[in-house]
Formats: sequence, C-alpha cells, structure tokens
Amino acid sequence: MGFSRRQPHQDLSRAVAKTLGYRLLMVCITVAVAFLVVGDVGQALSIGLVANLVKTGTYFGYERLWDRVDWGL
Repeated sequence: MGFSRRQPHQDLSRAVAKTLGYRLLMVCITVAVAFLVVGDVGQALSIGLVANLVKTGTYFGYERLWDRVDWGL
C-alpha cells in the first residue's frame, strides 16, 4: 500500500458535499440517540452538534487521505 502524489480521484467540492451530507445524517442519529438517553432536547442537540463537529473534520481528513492511496484501485 503506497501513497502517491497524484491528483485525488474526486474534486474537493465533491468530498466536501459527501462529508456534509453524511455528517448531517449522523447529527440526526446522534441527537435522536442522545435524546433517548438524556430525555432533554437541549442537551441532546448540544451532544449531537459538538460530537459531530469534531467527527466532520476527522472524516474529511480521513476521506482525503484515502483518496491518495493507490491500494485496491
């Protein structure tokens, strides 16, 4: 498995759109689960938003890193 310096397979705008769409779905799921656990809408929203802001940045970086891996292509 090697990293290459070639151009990514997808445009940056596509990666951003995929990241944001996926994270929006995950925010909804996290808020729903947090609400079931804590029983408070405000706390559930706080948990969902903070957790997913961190995860959005992590996913975006991970996706961009994998886009430069030649293995399996």
